[in-house]
Amino acid sequence: MTPETLVAGLDYGSVLIFALTGALVASRSQLDPVGFIFMATLTAVGGGTLRDLLLGRETVFWVAQPAYVLLAAGAALLVFWTAHLFESRYRVLIWLDSIALAVAVAAGVGVATEGGFGPVVIVIMGFVTGTFGGLMRDVVGNEVPLVLKQGELYLTAAFGGALAAVLLGWLGFERNQSLIACALVVWVLRAGSLIWGWRLPTYKPRPPRMRG
Repeated sequence: MTPETLVAGLDYGSVLIFALTGALVASRSQLDPVGFIFMATLTAVGGGTLRDLLLGRETVFWVAQPAYVLLAAGAALLVFWTAHLFESRYRVLIWLDSIALAVAVAAGVGVATEGGFGPVVIVIMGFVTGTFGGLMRDVVGNEVPLVLKQGELYLTAAFGGALAAVLLGWLGFERNQSLIACALVVWVLRAGSLIWGWRLPTYKPRPPRMRG
């Protein structure tokens, strides 16, 4: 498989899975089918759109390939007819989101690498692609944003995976290997946070010191 084919597959995968999460948020808000499609599509293409605009790509990925939007719409309608089958839609949402995050970060890293950008931009584009669609989904759906949920690794997982891909590329690994490792690192960090409570220390406010 060529790196270009893998990156395209990652983009399609992230669109599909993020669309499912957007539709699940729509189900929690009890929206109609059009609302489902809107939420799914917004979530699915939000991060990739911002990535392509920041990178100055000639055409945003879903404008060049409208099949991405059709895929998101199809996922939305699927969830509209099946969401009631899940006992806990929120639990399904957070686990699907963890997979989508991993795939999308790798896709963003792949696109930036293909464009010949440096390590800093590659890490940022992986971060942007992975997090902004879900952030828009949660804000529009009036949910607590997963990216800012206290005590869970989310932004850190995205950053860690993108950084791992850059380091592996620097060490001479093939691009496909680096992208797969990127996705695995993101998912393992996120899953570890959800299952075992992995977290970074948080800021603890202290009263100001009094000067004598």
